[in-house]
Amino acid sequence: MADVTVNQNAARGLSLPRVNSRAVVMALYLLFLLLPIYWLLNMSLKTNTEILNEFTLVPRDLTFANYATILTDPAWYMGYVNSLIYVTMNTVISLSVALPAAYAFSRYHFMGDKHLFFWLLTNRMAPPAVFALPFFQLYSSVGLFDTHIAVALAHCLFNVPLAVWILEGFMRGVPKEIDETAYIDGYSFGGFFVKIFTPLISSGIGVAAFFCFMFSWVELLLSRTLTTVDAKPIAAIMTRTQGASGIDWGVLAAAGVLTIVPGALVIWFVRNYIAKGFALGRV
Repeated sequence: MADVTVNQNAARGLSLPRVNSRAVVMALYLLFLLLPIYWLLNMSLKTNTEILNEFTLVPRDLTFANYATILTDPAWYMGYVNSLIYVTMNTVISLSVALPAAYAFSRYHFMGDKHLFFWLLTNRMAPPAVFALPFFQLYSSVGLFDTHIAVALAHCLFNVPLAVWILEGFMRGVPKEIDETAYIDGYSFGGFFVKIFTPLISSGIGVAAFFCFMFSWVELLLSRTLTTVDAKPIAAIMTRTQGASGIDWGVLAAAGVLTIVPGALVIWFVRNYIAKGFALGRV
């Protein structure tokens, strides 16, 4: 009987709407990803009383006092400044070291090159807790404790191997004939590397810079262990929000929202490079 009805509808020119299963799955996935971010933003616009006593999907008493507290209190906004300083330093140092290292791995073959390359990646696999105490004692003895450069150098232990691995894949995709042609044309190695080779792997540099920035921005253990006051990052400050009156949930949520902003801006500026990285199979 159902088949007869379907045939009659088809004969009348009626078509049943089709559900795009891929679109439904993608919508549910995006909802799953964005729900925590929305809830964090929702909490940041509420008072502590409303957060603790009521369950509301939108703020009833909209307030920006939590953001005002962060943007006017040096104990809060200096955490963002400190984080941006050492993250930027780490990204620059990591790329400066990784570019020549990746070029060597992609262009030359030497004894133990594969083992050395694998050893670099094992540093990225090791948990930061393994290196926290050695770094603490080393920096305390040389006077680098509680400085931005201390955290930047500590994060190089993990970001340099990652940058080398990403850049090596992009460099291997550039034909070696380009190097030889540049030398024939009279370019020095420095001139060739800066003027010709670097623009060819700009996508790889953008991808490596993105991952170095993000891994250094979200790392907590080393940045908290190696700093106390002068270079304390926002991630460490957010773990110390409990006072005599309890946890200030609204301010903590506002700090979390502002912490997402730098990462979102970096993703926006390097989005095309990341897409190329996925296309080349190196991300």
